[in-house]
Amino acid sequence: MSAGRLLSLLLLLQSRGRLSARAVASELGVSVRTAYRDLARLQAAGVPVYAEPGRGGGYQLLEGYRTRLTGMSEGEARALFLAGLPGPAADLGLTAEVSAARLKLLAALPAGLREEAARTAAVFHLDAPAWYREPEPTPLLPVFVDALLTGRVVEVRYRRWRAPQEVSRRLRPYGLALKSGVWYLVAVGESRIATYRVAQVLEAVLSEERFDRPEGFDLGAYWASYLEDFHARRYTGTATIRLSPQGRRRLPDNVPPEVVRAVESTAVPVGDDGWVEAVVPTESADHACGELLRLGTDVEVLAPAGLRRAMAATVGVLARAYGLH
Repeated sequence: MSAGRLLSLLLLLQSRGRLSARAVASELGVSVRTAYRDLARLQAAGVPVYAEPGRGGGYQLLEGYRTRLTGMSEGEARALFLAGLPGPAADLGLTAEVSAARLKLLAALPAGLREEAARTAAVFHLDAPAWYREPEPTPLLPVFVDALLTGRVVEVRYRRWRAPQEVSRRLRPYGLALKSGVWYLVAVGESRIATYRVAQVLEAVLSEERFDRPEGFDLGAYWASYLEDFHARRYTGTATIRLSPQGRRRLPDNVPPEVVRAVESTAVPVGDDGWVEAVVPTESADHACGELLRLGTDVEVLAPAGLRRAMAATVGVLARAYGLH
């Protein structure tokens, strides 16, 4: 049983008035049987829900009943959507607001729902950073939170991968995205919208200049488009490889999912020993070389010639380092 769904049902009845069980099921995306069960659970939790029989009847709250989040401050309301994400909330400088918002939310719920919410909170935990990676320090993240909430321009000094490495920018922030424990700022500079890794920001000063975020801007849609473009730009070539059965089993732990999917879709058996030949996407020769060498003798690069030479040269250096030549 989802405590979140029961809360959604309560707010649905509060905002929409009388609804049939079929309408509740449609709104919540559940079966009619589940809707009846949820309505019964809501009643058992002490919420005054009653049924009006007959044509045009349905379920509704007792007249005058409303649940409230009383005493909630503006900052706590902003933080509410992060109530289950203590790590990101701390990054954003909203730890105290999130704690206060959760307490007030729980206090506003009927006893039955409060216990359900507490049980749910006790069994889920989000740890955003990936394995084998230290969380990135982002001391300037709260500056961008202020800029986003107040619609102000930020003067930044940013370190990027290409020359000149350090650049200055006047940014109009549109949103923040958290991916695999890494924070990214979506903002407009002099002319176009771009994405900046927050940990690479060396300085950030909030200015008094204000701007209006475009009404039609959809952060989720932009981020999906950005990721699609990133993957399209990331892989600029292909390589033909031979892979042993052991190498194929080790693939998911050593290469990105795109490479694993490429092997699965292009693998052709060669010989009777279980080896296969496949075509995989690659970035630069250096990057592909480092990635494929993790598989050791379970992989052989057949083409392109430049990547094959790079693999051979790296293996030669290793052999000399260990006194084998």
